Amino acid sequence: MECIFCKIASKEIKAKIVYEDEEIIAFDDLNPHAPVHILIIPKKHIESILGLNDEDALLIGKINLAAKKIAQKFNLSDFRLVSNCGKKAGQSIFHIHYHFLGGRRFQWPPG
Repeated sequence: MECIFCKIASKEIKAKIVYEDEEIIAFDDLNPHAPVHILIIPKKHIESILGLNDEDALLIGKINLAAKKIAQKFNLSDFRLVSNCGKKAGQSIFHIHYHFLGGRRFQWPPG
């Protein structure tokens, strides 16, 4: 099965990239749910949080640091970082990814 996020990471498919380093790439979500809605993914294919191994700990930490850099880039001090795990939780693309959402007020629980 072809992974659309792997194709974005390898630049086979174009995306509006807002952050990139050797291991991580972040790009605008095509179906935004906030004024700033960015997807942050590792370039390494991992299906979901359940697919993580101990050696991925540093990579996941770097995703959080990428989120901080994105917040600074967009001058946001309030944002939400979400990763859905599994179909019942709303995961539709099975390459681990984090939704960076900002630019509006959020509530909990989500409504």
